[in-house]
Amino acid sequence: MTSNSMTRHLLLWIVTALTLLWLAAACVGAWIMHDEFGEIFDSSLQETTERLLPLVVDDAKKLDPDDSPVQMETPEDLQSDGHLIYQVRDASGRVLMHSERYGSTPLPAPLIPGFWQNDYYRVYTAATADRSLFVQGADMMAHRRKSTYKAVLTMIIPLLGLIPLSLWAAYLIIRSMLQPVETLQRAIGEKDGGNLVPIMLSGLPKELLPIGRSVNLLLERLRSALDAERDFTSNSAHELRTPIAGALAQIQLLIQSLNQPKLKERAQLVETSLLRLTALAEKLLQLSRAEAGIGQTDQAHDLVPLLDMLVEEFRRNRPDRDRIIYRHSHEFELLRPINPDAFAIAIRNMLENAARHGSADAPIVVTINAEGAISVTNGGPVLSQEDLQFIRKRFHRKNANAPGTGLGLSIIERLTEQMNGRFVMISPASDRSDGVECRLLLP
Repeated sequence: MTSNSMTRHLLLWIVTALTLLWLAAACVGAWIMHDEFGEIFDSSLQETTERLLPLVVDDAKKLDPDDSPVQMETPEDLQSDGHLIYQVRDASGRVLMHSERYGSTPLPAPLIPGFWQNDYYRVYTAATADRSLFVQGADMMAHRRKSTYKAVLTMIIPLLGLIPLSLWAAYLIIRSMLQPVETLQRAIGEKDGGNLVPIMLSGLPKELLPIGRSVNLLLERLRSALDAERDFTSNSAHELRTPIAGALAQIQLLIQSLNQPKLKERAQLVETSLLRLTALAEKLLQLSRAEAGIGQTDQAHDLVPLLDMLVEEFRRNRPDRDRIIYRHSHEFELLRPINPDAFAIAIRNMLENAARHGSADAPIVVTINAEGAISVTNGGPVLSQEDLQFIRKRFHRKNANAPGTGLGLSIIERLTEQMNGRFVMISPASDRSDGVECRLLLP
């Protein structure tokens, strides 16, 4: 999940809402429980006190007023846990009898039948008909609060365990419900100039179908536009090659027949322009093939012999063939599911780039290793990262007057993406203090 993930936000909101609702329910339950416990305790206190009244009246009347208060033995069926207190008092308030767990100090409640309460006791007073004797039963408030606290705690502890379980259950439910969204997201994320296949709409919920249809319509329009662009580029390049070749042949014949130096110089300028136009047409053909997605194939090919042939071909066609240094080993194979034509276009462009823009007095070094790294290194000034990024764009050259079309590096990069590889440019080159290294990584 990312920082803006819908799943994470939904989980946070759902768990937060559930936790707050549960806590609110627990608080309401505690409040209701406190009132209910109070009624139960009051009922028990009243019933116990009234049952005790007829049992102690006769004994209390027989007591001598000058005697000390008598500690009362509680009947077996009225035995308590010590939280209930009993006292028998006369009309003057003197304690005649008291429970075994409380002394002879009178309870603070007045001698008025009914309930009375302070911060420490809840007292119920029962009186004889002539109001000569009073029996007071008291329940400690601390006991009531403790009972309520234990009940609320019993309710909250399972809640603490339910929160992570609810989080996990919510996560599973949300992931299951958002699975079509993730599927659609992955399908859209895979689309680029080389993969414009329509998205499968089967299995998508009705809420996502309009999005899928809109994306497919957009892909169709984009595919049509790209096809038209590729066809135009390819057809234009093909159509230009024949007239350019004819014009180039004618101008070369004209140069041979001219004797006037100025006219011959102008004809040579025309020849140079036609040669550059021929190179541009060739690059446009390569670009159209790269945009058509020729990089991958289902069959694996050993790229080492192919690289040997390309380097040797490039070396034979150059007058400074000794400048090309090829470091390789025939002890390994480099099997990759890559189209040989696409690989050849990428390598030729790397070699041409090194020859055109590298120092004429520095060697061009080509290396390959078993991990799938092919590098072409040339001498020359050190380029900054900004310059390296700049020249990788189409029709961009660091020096506008430099030879070339400004398309070679962008063609390499496009083909490398289709080969599931990476194209890296390093300056200064590895193990050197100058130059540029173009590295094609095919892991």
